[in-house]
Amino acid sequence: MSNKMEKEKKIVSKKSFVEPKAKTMHVSTEQAVVVDPWGNTLVEDYSRLIKEFGMQEFNIKEMPNPSNQMKRGIIFGGQDLGLIAEAIKKKKKFYCLTGIMPSSQKIHLGTEAVIQQVKYFQEQGAITFVLIADVESQATRKVLIEEGKKRALEFHIPAYIALGLDPKKTIFYFQSENKDVSNLAVVCSQKITENEFKAIYGSVHPSKVMSAFTQMGDIFYPQLKEKMPGVIPIGIDQAPHIRMARDIAKRLKEYDFFAPSACYNKYTSSLDGSFKMSKNENIGKIEIPENNRIEMEKKLKKALTGGRATAEEQRKKGGQPEKCVAYEYCKNHFIKNDSVLTKMYQDCLSGKNLCGECKQKYLIEYAIKFYDEFDKNFEKSKKIVKKMGFY
Repeated sequence: MSNKMEKEKKIVSKKSFVEPKAKTMHVSTEQAVVVDPWGNTLVEDYSRLIKEFGMQEFNIKEMPNPSNQMKRGIIFGGQDLGLIAEAIKKKKKFYCLTGIMPSSQKIHLGTEAVIQQVKYFQEQGAITFVLIADVESQATRKVLIEEGKKRALEFHIPAYIALGLDPKKTIFYFQSENKDVSNLAVVCSQKITENEFKAIYGSVHPSKVMSAFTQMGDIFYPQLKEKMPGVIPIGIDQAPHIRMARDIAKRLKEYDFFAPSACYNKYTSSLDGSFKMSKNENIGKIEIPENNRIEMEKKLKKALTGGRATAEEQRKKGGQPEKCVAYEYCKNHFIKNDSVLTKMYQDCLSGKNLCGECKQKYLIEYAIKFYDEFDKNFEKSKKIVKKMGFY
């Protein structure tokens, strides 16, 4: 190899991943206004959403040791993240909270993205809480409390650990067994009017009301013993919960809680790119686990791409990775190495790889690696959970 080639190779290997600028897309008025924690609306214009919901655009320079998700633009907005950044830098106490909805015996990739956020904050020193939303699951999904607990113990808690949470640094609890949460839910329900609730959630259905106020109890629960800032990493569909919690925090004079900070990640699209991936949809989704690798490959091969009309046109003009669900999945979930992801992007943009080649070389290959690692960690995690005192 010549000296020139060796130098070029070193330069390429040092390149870090740079998130390409996505094209601005327009949404309907309904999409811009209604963000439903129980629906499957696909948000396309995140900058508009930030403005309409009073969020702050995510500032990567603010956060210490930014994660891959932050560097890749998967985290697009937040609420009061400066407070959390300060706590990290000054090694002050803060908490991070997320939840498990045990309505299914699997989780989808959007949930994995949230777990990675929680993992980041945990590694930065957050006291980490994971609630099992068995009450909410019964109220909104009709899953009985006992069945929800069974699913959480046999699958969800081990899965969260397998995906990176440290069980020694994570406090797991069930909503149905936490009296402090239920008591806080009652107090919070007295701090907001019916019209305010309707303005936030779109409707006043009894199951929604019960679920939402139980979540308020969860969000404030870590501050009962000690007042401290907290961050809730969520998909944008959960923004109504944060909005109500922040309003209620101002009215809980008797507690003087910090209003919750939030970190928002983009939706994970369905394989055909038509809507957000959801637990309740049977079309176009990849779940965790995927035990049948052959079936998984078949699904991944159908993923929407940013390919041109013909192979000749794509060789000439290059592909459009910003429109490609296969690229999105690799960027958001499967490919952790920045240099590999950058090469996938460049191979598409230059027309070097056609879509079928790209799916096989990157999407399928790295998805299999992801699931093989999960399966191995999951078996270990099940043994850990059996020793945690839940049984």
